Amino acid sequence: MKLNHLNLTVTDVKLAKEFLEKYFNLQIKHTRSDSFALLHDDNGLVLSLMKGIQANYPKTFHIGFIQPSDDQVNKIYQRLKDDGFDVKPPQRAHGWTFYVQAPGGFTVEVLSFESL
Repeated sequence: MKLNHLNLTVTDVKLAKEFLEKYFNLQIKHTRSDSFALLHDDNGLVLSLMKGIQANYPKTFHIGFIQPSDDQVNKIYQRLKDDGFDVKPPQRAHGWTFYVQAPGGFTVEVLSFESL
């Protein structure tokens, strides 16, 4: 058994959907105006985005995208930075990692365990 579905409440479904498509290669499975989107990846993950007036997640809550290499983490970091996101550079913690605030009110971690 594996976890393969997650629902996020977001303040802007359209922007959150576009962010996840552009930087993390999720594909649209279904949308309902600007209130709902269902995305999926090639590994069986189904991620739903539901519009809410506010997204109140605990400070440490995040979703993560594990990358195959430290270099891939660096590439995603640079794309986000070049596109104007306020991101701190990757650092060595529980892997090679950084966090970014996604449009819609949730946090994304990008990490690699390559050099652990």
